[in-house]
Amino acid sequence: MPGQTILVVDDDPHIRDVICFALQKASYVFEVAADGKEALDKALLCNPSLIVLDIGLPEMDGLDVCRHLRRTSEVPILFLSARDDEIDRIVGLELGADDYVTKPFSPRELIARVGAILKRYGAPAAAETVEDLPALRFGAVELDRSQRHVTVGGTPVTLTAIEFDILATLLARPKIVFTREQILQNAYRDNIHVSDRTIDSHIRNIRAKFGTVGCGDAIETVHGVGFRLGPCRVENGNGG
Repeated sequence: MPGQTILVVDDDPHIRDVICFALQKASYVFEVAADGKEALDKALLCNPSLIVLDIGLPEMDGLDVCRHLRRTSEVPILFLSARDDEIDRIVGLELGADDYVTKPFSPRELIARVGAILKRYGAPAAAETVEDLPALRFGAVELDRSQRHVTVGGTPVTLTAIEFDILATLLARPKIVFTREQILQNAYRDNIHVSDRTIDSHIRNIRAKFGTVGCGDAIETVHGVGFRLGPCRVENGNGG
């Protein structure tokens, strides 16, 4: 989704310029890195939504960068390579890459692949996808759409209508990071003029209510990106 940050990693300045120009035309925010070490540093600083990663980097190649990232991060990775060897594609995908593009490439195709990956990792493409699931559960958190009812470790938690819809959005794709814009689009479908920072206030309220039953840490903040639902660690024996 345009507005998310893409980290472009390639030691060829011409290739970087081509990719960045295409991303800019598609309204994506981007950062750049010229080698593996800088890529790891930038990934920590900007917390990208996706990394376009060249395999043939000097010193630390793209495969090694991917290995390092996968120790602590599930950020989507799209590999670039000057070689079309099947073994490179297999190794890259086995390391956890999401896609593979061979140089030379079409900028339009690259942007299409970027968009497809982000769509897979973002909010559900259609609201009906979530609405079709009457009951949602992750860890100690349970949500019943038909009854508009939420429990944490078996203890009922009363949420407002907006808080309920925000939780349903996060609960539909636990562990996936949702931007404020994505949450806003799902929870405020009939009112697109609400500031996305309003989401922060609702998240704080949900955390406070969950905190009363020992689960205030369920919604995690991913700095610079948004929020995700993590495992609920119920305290004081509530709900196990």
